[in-house]
Amino acid sequence: MKQAKPLYVEVLIRADQELLWQRTQEPAQHQRWDLRFTEIDFLPRPSPDEPQHFRYATRVLPFVTVSGTGISAGERHRPDGTRTSALRFASAHPLSLLAQGSGYWRYVPTADGIRFATGYDYRTRWGRFGAVADRFVFRPLMGWATAWSFDRLRLWLERGTSPARLLGRAVGELAARTAVAVLAVVLAGSGPALAVHVDALAGGAPVLAAVLLAAAVLLPPLPGTPAARRCLRTTSAPPRTPSILATLEPR
Repeated sequence: MKQAKPLYVEVLIRADQELLWQRTQEPAQHQRWDLRFTEIDFLPRPSPDEPQHFRYATRVLPFVTVSGTGISAGERHRPDGTRTSALRFASAHPLSLLAQGSGYWRYVPTADGIRFATGYDYRTRWGRFGAVADRFVFRPLMGWATAWSFDRLRLWLERGTSPARLLGRAVGELAARTAVAVLAVVLAGSGPALAVHVDALAGGAPVLAAVLLAAAVLLPPLPGTPAARRCLRTTSAPPRTPSILATLEPR
């Protein structure tokens, strides 16, 4: 099977770079906006100059949590004004498809805002089954979750809307779209009595059903609702891996 491409997500955030750094580097802030993590905790370290070890957990079902550990380091003050952080992570949990991986975050100031980007890749377990599940299910889901979370972070920083409220908006909009889609299906399969009334009002139940279904599926998300589609998820050239990543060794 062809090797899957590393994941890449980028978003432009019009906010203070220091605030962006805090909300992405501090565990209590990070876990508020990132769908991929339920808990992130720093482990004690002997010296501030050493890389930071951490523990993470993700709730995949109401009573099932997958956990792992990792190590990270950051370059907060670079001559060109950019910032970088890198990490390596691994999970020994028997239900974790992800075995180990690595990634980075880049913070690049521009005239329009901070170009915030991530790139990461990982190795799976469970042999061929794991590779197939990753290629067609897990990796696309992780890419979407990363992009959705980045836009959620952007809205939090730019508009001041809390991550919890943004999630509520997303759930509400999804519920509304689902209701409209269900109504479209009901109209499309409506009986003659209902069809007569709809025909008189909208020129035909099938036409109205098609319009409603198209609106539910094709209309873009509201500006205040997080959306993965607002993020860049491909690059013209393979991103350069930060050199700091080579200095990290997982515990």
